[in-house]
Amino acid sequence: MRARNTLFAGAAAVLVVACAATPSATAPQSPTSAASTAASDKPTPEVSATMTNPLLAKWSGPYGGVPPFAHVTVAQLKPALESSMETTLREVDTIANNPNPPTFENTIAAWDDMGRTLNDVQTLFGIWSSSMSTPEFQATEREMAPKLAAFGDVLLQNEALFKRIEAVYSSPEKAKLTPEQQRLTWRAYTRFVREGAKLDAAAKKRTTDINQRLAALFTTFSQNVLSDEETYVVMLDSEGDLKGLPASVRAGAATEAETRGSKGKWAISNTRSSVEPFLTYSERDDLRQKVWQNFVNRGDNGDAHDNNKIIAEILKLRAERAKLLGFATHAHWRLEDSMAKTPEHAMALMESVWGLAVARVKAEVADMQAIATKEGLKRKIAPWDYRYYAEKVRKAKYDFDANEVKPYLQLEKLREGMFWVAGELLGFTFTPVTDVEVYNPDVRVWQVKDKASGRAVGLWYFDPYARPGKHSGAWMNAYRNQERMHGEVTTIVSNNANFVKGKPGEPVLISWDDASTLFHEFGHALHGLSSNVTYPSISGTNVARDYVEFPSQLLERWLETPEVLNKFALHFETGKPIPPALVAKIDRASTFNQGFETIEYLSSALIDMKLHLAGDRPIDPDAFERETLGALGMPSEIVMRHRTPQFSHIFSGDGYSAGYYSYLWADTLSADAFEAFTEAKGPYDHTVADRLRKNVFSVGDTIDPADGYRAFRGRDAGSAALMRKRGFAPKKAAAPTK
Repeated sequence: MRARNTLFAGAAAVLVVACAATPSATAPQSPTSAASTAASDKPTPEVSATMTNPLLAKWSGPYGGVPPFAHVTVAQLKPALESSMETTLREVDTIANNPNPPTFENTIAAWDDMGRTLNDVQTLFGIWSSSMSTPEFQATEREMAPKLAAFGDVLLQNEALFKRIEAVYSSPEKAKLTPEQQRLTWRAYTRFVREGAKLDAAAKKRTTDINQRLAALFTTFSQNVLSDEETYVVMLDSEGDLKGLPASVRAGAATEAETRGSKGKWAISNTRSSVEPFLTYSERDDLRQKVWQNFVNRGDNGDAHDNNKIIAEILKLRAERAKLLGFATHAHWRLEDSMAKTPEHAMALMESVWGLAVARVKAEVADMQAIATKEGLKRKIAPWDYRYYAEKVRKAKYDFDANEVKPYLQLEKLREGMFWVAGELLGFTFTPVTDVEVYNPDVRVWQVKDKASGRAVGLWYFDPYARPGKHSGAWMNAYRNQERMHGEVTTIVSNNANFVKGKPGEPVLISWDDASTLFHEFGHALHGLSSNVTYPSISGTNVARDYVEFPSQLLERWLETPEVLNKFALHFETGKPIPPALVAKIDRASTFNQGFETIEYLSSALIDMKLHLAGDRPIDPDAFERETLGALGMPSEIVMRHRTPQFSHIFSGDGYSAGYYSYLWADTLSADAFEAFTEAKGPYDHTVADRLRKNVFSVGDTIDPADGYRAFRGRDAGSAALMRKRGFAPKKAAAPTK
């Protein structure tokens, strides 16, 4: 799940956004503010224009309303944001200046209910940012990002509003609220305090200035990475350049070249879904190195799109903001409301795994070096060799070639498999619909219903393919949160990926790793679709950062179940299911290369945390990365999964900053949770699945995540299951199938 676009999902939960004329950050908005005056006077031509802007209309159409993609232009985004921010300010005025004593309903619930038009506009703005980032949009994004950040501070630093929220939070009457209402009250109060509601006027002003500057830097960082992903491409001119590449990789590269105006050639684009298969199979050492260098140097080429100075400024500003807010470092501020609570707890988990993973890498490299030397390589394994020789070791050691599996991994069949798993675990059905607007012809939509009752659950949008203007990677978005404040509202979620599109009519074949990612992101979608709460800001995936990856990482485990493989891993030519012998090979090799996988990820997580624990000391990002990895004993044959200059998780927004450890924290939970199934009747045990849905998938942030996990598992999770999953400890014997 990506943090690139943290969408407005109820004012109590998110940092909303900015107005050109920013009112006082310390005073409640008066009825005579510019926004209020514009509303009462005769509309100006500009205001009249916004009245016809489709972004400002309530979503209409079937399924409780859907985003008006077909009617939106980039030119409409800025006026829609400005108009909806003005509307939100008036809503804030009403709450903050209410003459009646503060209560849950007129303050906390009202706060969660405001900003709905702004939320809808931000949803569309975020989709354009991640999936249709044209030069025209990028100009709008650069202009609006600082304004949106400042507007968020106007709301969260409003003294009159905070005093009302604090009064409800401190009132003895709070004990009479429902548990969900108490949780929402705590969230609202905590949010305001964490964003500076208790600061003096000067500190509030400086915090706002920092947030505006950070928003601009985040946008530039993100656009720089996208530019390098779109600009740096390796063109292959002859059959000799394709040596070792499977047919599916060749076909994708041919299609990519054609889209770039080079029909008859092959192109390896600078995205993970294109780079990793090439590094795994290409026999051309020189081309592997070139493709690898393009990828790892994104944002680090010393040109106009270099991100190093941006990173240094981001770190400096984050450190200053943390001190203003009363925290030792940015890491301490970010983790205060997480499951880990402190950076020290997160570091302890990472360090407990690091040494074991490094030892595993040494063994993996020894196996690879033996093969490479035998084949005539007269140097040590280099980072661009790792995937290539690892694949040879896999074949030699386990008689398992990952390319042997790929013909059985059809994207569309795996999508059907995900739907089937959702039906078995959560009782969902998926029906394709064509009566909704989409933002690109590649996007398709399904209606989701509860199988037993026929009740509508929501919509699932699927955008699987890479294209210009779309950021690389994979992520889930919530276009609309489930809630029932004013009646039942169903959710709308999307899954987004960057698979290389094949020729028309031909199935898209993906790797095992890509299939795992597909299930991972679908886990986020199911988390959102399962939501069953009252208030939108604490529904679905609006949970602690180190908990949100738990359901998604857990769902990855169902890809490897025999039921999915036998039903949906079908050969693209013969239609026959994957042979049992091949499934057995997959199982035997399940912990293969876990040293590499763990170190590649964990090095990024440790750099993230250490950067944000460094406080206000000046940082040279490249030097810090190099020196820190050296001190850690980073194996020279591996680079970070996300090198610092392209680390969008932590530098295109605050969402995952000092929080990339979350994937390991959540995997500790997911490994333990899956053993709850294997200790029972197996992965499809309905009793365990019901507990999971009741205590994890459906509750959003209405309860403390640690309490939710204990209610599901009956205890806290330890790290033993994680070690078994990664092959760092002996596996437990599986319970017999009953």
